[in-house]
Amino acid sequence: MEIVLILPVLLFSVVVHEVAHAWQALREGDPTARDLGRITFNPIPHLDPMGSLIVPLLLHFLPGNFLFGWAKPVPVNPRNYRDYRAGDIRVSLAGIVSNLGLVVLCTLGLFALTALQGLSLASGIIGTSIGTMLTYGVFINLILAYFNLIPIPPLDGSHVLYHLLPPAVGARYRAMGRYGVTLLFLTVVAFPGAFGVLLSPVFLAFQWILGATLGS
Repeated sequence: MEIVLILPVLLFSVVVHEVAHAWQALREGDPTARDLGRITFNPIPHLDPMGSLIVPLLLHFLPGNFLFGWAKPVPVNPRNYRDYRAGDIRVSLAGIVSNLGLVVLCTLGLFALTALQGLSLASGIIGTSIGTMLTYGVFINLILAYFNLIPIPPLDGSHVLYHLLPPAVGARYRAMGRYGVTLLFLTVVAFPGAFGVLLSPVFLAFQWILGATLGS
């Protein structure tokens, strides 16, 4: 089953996303995540049973060709940032940048795999498995980067919008974060087709990358 190959790619991608947040927070002057052992690629400290396992498995078997998940959010203390406003934006965007970096790396891997076609490593079950994981690496990380840009608290894009709003409005807006993920998940389950339309730029970018790397 493809899920055996997909799930490790998703887990690695969300872990990289959270490590990027933690690393950037440290650069901004906040050691909270580092002190709690969250600057690590060991998935155990990052796993969220619901977001890292149950939700991805459920979405995999639902119609709509939509796959998403998350790890435990990295704890940060923005009061430690040397520049609160700029630091909060940079820490929030670090996860998105990390996912785009993984898109680039997986794309390069697909180019290499295509160039090595005919060799034993790039053919048969091993080559097919590597190709599947790289392909889903592109797809999953495009979704993570794009989805986190949506300005719905607590997604990363909301931190950027928050700093553009008047303080009173921003406080009420940020308070929505208690319900944001739950509402998004329920919307995905209830209206998978609507999210397909919302994510159409991801599907276009994915098809373009596949066409460029695999000649499809």
